[in-house]
This record gives sequence, C-alpha cells and structure tokens, in this order.
Amino acid sequence: MLDLTLPLPVENLALEEALLEELDEQGGAPVLRFWESDHLFVVLGRGSRLADDVNLDVCKRDGILILRRASGGGTVLQGPGCLSYALVLPLNWHPDLASIRTANRFILERIATALREWEPATSFRGVSDLAIDGMKISGNAQRRTRKALLFHGTILHGMSADLVTRYLKHPSRQPDYRSDRPHQTFLRTLNAPPQAIKQAIARAWNAESTNCEWPTARMPRIVKTVLARSQESP
Repeated sequence: MLDLTLPLPVENLALEEALLEELDEQGGAPVLRFWESDHLFVVLGRGSRLADDVNLDVCKRDGILILRRASGGGTVLQGPGCLSYALVLPLNWHPDLASIRTANRFILERIATALREWEPATSFRGVSDLAIDGMKISGNAQRRTRKALLFHGTILHGMSADLVTRYLKHPSRQPDYRSDRPHQTFLRTLNAPPQAIKQAIARAWNAESTNCEWPTARMPRIVKTVLARSQESP
C-alpha cells in the first residue's frame, strides 16, 4: 500500500502511470495507492470532450486546472473531499482481470463490500460506478498495457455536488440508472472518515503499508506526457 499525495495534481496523475509502466516493464507486486489533493482540478477521460463536459469559462475565472488522464471514463472534479485510489495489478493476478467488464465487477464488488461498513446499500452500478440507493459516490476507469492493469477511481466523502455543478456540465453520456438527474440529485458523499475508508479498502485487498520505493526516475518524462495530453483536443 502506498498512501502518498504529491504536491501537484499533474504529479499525482503521473505517478499512477509510472506505477503502471513500472509493473508492466519490470514486474513485481500489486500496488494499492491512495491520494487526495488539496487543489481543486478537473480531469478529463482519455476520450472526453472538453466542450461537452466542462464549464470552461468558470474554470478559467476560478483558476481551475484541467488535465487529461490516460484511462477512459468520464470527466471528474478532484480535490479536497474526493479520495482517489489506484490499483496497479499484473493482468495474470486473477482470471477476472482478463476483460474490462469482468475487472470492473471483480474490483468494484470487493470495494463495495468494504464500504458497506458504513453504508449497507453500497452497490456496483452502471458500467463502473459505486452508488448508495441509486446515488453515485464513486466513478472508476481502467488503463491496460500488455502485462498490467491500472484501475483507478474516486470516492466522494466531503465534496459537495454544488461544487461539481459549478465546474462540470451535465454529461452527454450517462449510465441508465442516472435517469438524466442533475449532479445535485445524482451525486452524494459517503459519510465516513477518509482514513477509515482507506483502511477498509486496504483490508479488502490484504494490502499492507511498506517503505517500498516508487518509480521516481520515470516521473519527469511522464509529467511531460500528461501535460502534453492535456493540451490535446477534443
């Protein structure tokens, strides 16, 4: 387990890609990472459209950074009150990692079980969400390489839906269970301390905190890659 938040949003995105690249090229043990930035910023999915998803004028006026990650999935607002996690796993670690669909269910069902300590109604919904009584608390995405998988997501524990509405538009693509609801009636938070959430998820994956080194040598190059990607269209 790596509980590490780096100073800059771009560094936090880059570290997840560095961990994936390291495992793909060098092998090694699976990693569970947690982080929570003290900066508000927007993260687009690899194929998300800036004009469709983001209130760009408001972001510019408020100085909100906009980045693009390597994985798919939708656009999210990250920052205080939004716990981020990442699982970096060898693809041969479990048979259910063989496809996107089976990996979503395998990983999210296990995390949902951990979160039921606070909310018994927590369930896997849509393609890659966790929800409580039909209200979303977590969105997730994957990035696959030849030998490894990055599965990462966010868990809302203190970020208000009003803040999300300020910076993100109503999505053009949405899961059926959303039923076209606005952010204010679709999103909610998990009422649990972030440290306790991390401990519950770590127990679910038998992850233990260690003093393992993380791939610092890869970081400068990957930071540049994330910044370059974030300038791309769409």
